[in-house]
Amino acid sequence: MSRTALRICPLCEATCGLTLTVEGTRVTGARGDRDDVFSKGFICPKGASFGAVDGDPDRLRTPLVRRDGELREATWEEAFDAVAAGIRAVVDGHGANSVGVVLGNPNVHTMAGALYPTVLLAGLGTRSIFTASTVDQMPKHVSSGLLFGDANAIPVPDLDHTDHLLLIGANPLESNGSLCTAPDFPGKLKALKARGGTLTVIDPRRTRTARLADRHIAVRPGTDALLLAAMAQVLFEEGLVDTGELTPHLEGVDELRSAVGDFTPEAIAGTCDVEASEIRALARELAAAPTAAVYGRIGSCTVPHGTLASWLVDVLNILTGNLDRPGGALFPQAATDRTPRPAGPSHGFALGRWHSRVSRHPEAKGELPLSALAEEIDTATEEGEPIRALVVVAANPVLSAPDGNRLDKALGSLDFMVSVDPYLNETSRHAHVVLPPPPPSQSPHHDFAFNTLAVRNQVRYTRPAVPLEPGRMAETEIFARLILAATGMHGADPSAVDDLVIGQTLGKAVKDAHSPVHGREPSELSAALTGDTGPERRLDMMLRLGPYGDGFGVRPDGLSLSKLLAHPHGIDLGPLQSRLPQPLKTTSGKVELLPQPIADDLPRLREALRHKADGLVLVGRRHLRSNNSWMHNVPALTGGTNRCTLHIHPEDAARLGLKDGGAVRIKGAGGEVVTEAEVTDGVRPGVVSLPHGWGHDRPGTRLGHAAKDPGVNVNQLLDGSLLDPLSGNAVLNGIPVKLAPVATL
Repeated sequence: MSRTALRICPLCEATCGLTLTVEGTRVTGARGDRDDVFSKGFICPKGASFGAVDGDPDRLRTPLVRRDGELREATWEEAFDAVAAGIRAVVDGHGANSVGVVLGNPNVHTMAGALYPTVLLAGLGTRSIFTASTVDQMPKHVSSGLLFGDANAIPVPDLDHTDHLLLIGANPLESNGSLCTAPDFPGKLKALKARGGTLTVIDPRRTRTARLADRHIAVRPGTDALLLAAMAQVLFEEGLVDTGELTPHLEGVDELRSAVGDFTPEAIAGTCDVEASEIRALARELAAAPTAAVYGRIGSCTVPHGTLASWLVDVLNILTGNLDRPGGALFPQAATDRTPRPAGPSHGFALGRWHSRVSRHPEAKGELPLSALAEEIDTATEEGEPIRALVVVAANPVLSAPDGNRLDKALGSLDFMVSVDPYLNETSRHAHVVLPPPPPSQSPHHDFAFNTLAVRNQVRYTRPAVPLEPGRMAETEIFARLILAATGMHGADPSAVDDLVIGQTLGKAVKDAHSPVHGREPSELSAALTGDTGPERRLDMMLRLGPYGDGFGVRPDGLSLSKLLAHPHGIDLGPLQSRLPQPLKTTSGKVELLPQPIADDLPRLREALRHKADGLVLVGRRHLRSNNSWMHNVPALTGGTNRCTLHIHPEDAARLGLKDGGAVRIKGAGGEVVTEAEVTDGVRPGVVSLPHGWGHDRPGTRLGHAAKDPGVNVNQLLDGSLLDPLSGNAVLNGIPVKLAPVATL
């Protein structure tokens, strides 16, 4: 007999509510939850394929431990014994920094991934931290940190109310949005146009989003920061700057005017391949709109000046008075955010507090560039020990980081590696221990990270739709036991981790004069927490201490876990509101428009005006049915248009002798790959496009479907040397490549 169960979709950043059909312990169907307060029934192909993702037969069901060179099934006790022995031997013999931690994209889509990695990192005490952020979004974190004092204070466009939306390097009709959590992004863009608004898209490809736009600018890849700087220059030159109610919260307007003064449309037009008149029109239209929002994403982050481009996105919102006002770009307020503090000067944001050992890359937000992982393992220096052990959580850097071949070899040289991953993939195949979490239907879900980026304030929580299968271990318990094993507490009750966090959090809260529980007893508060598990008790604590919380009885109408459980489709907390100056944590207490690291990087942008690249350049692309490398093993999400082909413009194809469907060799600084050419006018002349996350052809994996159509690894074309210096983000777009036809695939 079938039944239904609710589940928040964990397969992309849109976080749509699902209604699952369950037969026994198997998910047999998924549809949009029409009563979900946020997504209101919207569903995309990924969500509709939830059952197939959940029931993938290649998902690992038991731990694997390497014995005599082979990964073999083991008990959970044997697996954690091996973790404790492997990691502690490295820490004791070579120091904490000799243990690296890599956190991947799927990690942020789970409750366990939100609640436990910070505890693991604190317990290990390592500075060798790498995440997917430095092949994706770190420039936005850095620019937000420098502007607002908080790397996680990222404004999002008020999609439901804006009159003019300018997207640069973003394709939300296929990505569903990123750093902007918005179910039914396509519907919101169509609603914008239906109410008479304007959509402008800046992208070298004529994407699905670009085809919907009123104006599409096919900029040359990698020149986004120049184009945005020229728009800012026009606003100043033509007297279009109007900061309105933002004015008392701003510092450095005059300095900014001087800094962008030489980035005129005429000066940058040739480099960007955009007419000066069109750049001026962009700036004028933005300034003239009743409300407007500029939103940039991965295409403008993964370029040589990604931090400058991310900074200029918010600069344009500020100069037009659209930051922190309805219809512009606003700061969300998540239910699990910390208790708001009074506005005023704070600690600010610092870069480069330490550096990588080999190439001396500065840390950003506590992380080192993922591009540097291989050299941190395989290169000896006098600056300390190389990485000898690695903890990899839901990451596949052999495919997602530059020069996967080098990293592949480096991983094989480690003394010890543990991977928390449901698959034996191109990275986890090197592990000495693999700890597989259960499928998503068997896990609870709350979006800690994505609610801080949501276009409407709301809160939702779903308990597991299916009971945990015998022999499985909850992902939260896997993390807790991993923390204990890695930090010298192997064998302790895993509940000790949650108890420790609860005790520390409440202990700080009662000493905080701004907290609703100031002066109370931590033991009394801990006893009042509800929830069936440690993670639920932690969620209850965060909700009650948060901006909408009941304050442990201080505000009877406020949020708590029990109240949230009584609303299975979620609780709507209202539209985004103006919040300045409260989110600011700069040392001045204001928005610092021209931070020194930004000013110091502007000469590099000016230098780019003198060096227009010749030849073809490469950009990536996304598909609605794909999320990096971790969905290519699901038949329903591959095939059709979701293929690993090289998009090339007809003019370029004819010039190079390439035919549609023919084989093409692509050469870059890091190597070469051979794939199928797809001739299309969806990409501008001079630009070719290859999707990210493919290359499932290495031995020793257990990805049966993905291996049948492996595609090629676009990141093998990179040697890892190209980074945005401020953020350490890999340069993945605008990469020079050379093409040649080959006789056969």
